[in-house]
Amino acid sequence: MLRFLSAAALAALMSGCGYVGNPMPPLADIPSPVKDLSAVQRGAAILVEFTVPLTTTENMPIRKVLKLDLRIGAAGAPFDAGAWAAGAKQVTGAKYGNGIARYEIPSAEWTGKDVAVGVRAIGANGKAAAWSNFAILPVIAPPETPHDVQVTDTAAGEHLVWMAKGDSFRIFRRIGDATDSTLAATTQQPEWTDHDRDFDKLYAYRVRTVMKLAGGREAEGAMSAEVSITPRDVFPPAAPAGLSASAAPSSIELSWSPNTERTMGTYSVYRSAAGAPFERIADAVAIPAYSDRTAEHGKSYRYEVTAVSRTGHESPRSEIVEITLQ
Repeated sequence: MLRFLSAAALAALMSGCGYVGNPMPPLADIPSPVKDLSAVQRGAAILVEFTVPLTTTENMPIRKVLKLDLRIGAAGAPFDAGAWAAGAKQVTGAKYGNGIARYEIPSAEWTGKDVAVGVRAIGANGKAAAWSNFAILPVIAPPETPHDVQVTDTAAGEHLVWMAKGDSFRIFRRIGDATDSTLAATTQQPEWTDHDRDFDKLYAYRVRTVMKLAGGREAEGAMSAEVSITPRDVFPPAAPAGLSASAAPSSIELSWSPNTERTMGTYSVYRSAAGAPFERIADAVAIPAYSDRTAEHGKSYRYEVTAVSRTGHESPRSEIVEITLQ
């Protein structure tokens, strides 16, 4: 079999190389381009972030420290990347975390202009990646920061009001010992009620103004000062609704719509016979129904129902229903 191999191949086999063929060309070692760059105006700054590339265009790990070339400049129409790069301003001061690079660019000098932001990675060998996707956005005067933010504990929930002009507002909430706020709601009016609360737990709120821009874009204002409150269970439930009565052979059957408050406990039933004052005939009723087995045939009765919270706060009384047990 060996007599059919070339001399070069035979020499390679005999030397133990195990490879036959021309040597592989050297790797280009060019960083992959960034594909997820995003930019948004927030207050008096343009915030930019993107994932730092970890591989080369040949899908090999980047072996040496690379440099990021982030630029911002006027976005001409039509947009030309070459003309933009020649006149764009280079930005430094990236902050890194979890593989993400973040920049905060003062917006003042770009106010009233459409800008484009792009980045490219440059390897330690000086080879540059292609430009990233470009984020193009109009820059405006900073949206108004909400002020005079106030929060009040109400029966419906924690009610926030503030002063600011904007197209919409984002409310951020921090609960208990949490250190970071998360988006809780977006509203078009300078007020909002947080219905999703637990009592005896700290709730802290901050508000941000949002302005609509052309092309479906938006600009955000700076975050307001934080206000906080610890809700207390001091509000009674709403009066039960839908009370009805029907006669059974030896009782009067009452039913009503269930209360939905998170602090709801039980119900109390009140009865008046022959025009006498109402008296409570049952408490700690667990379900929205009651069977009055003490009613007497031939007599007329009037009934009212209340809801009682777990901490003992009683609601106003329901509407009255009247019935005669025949």
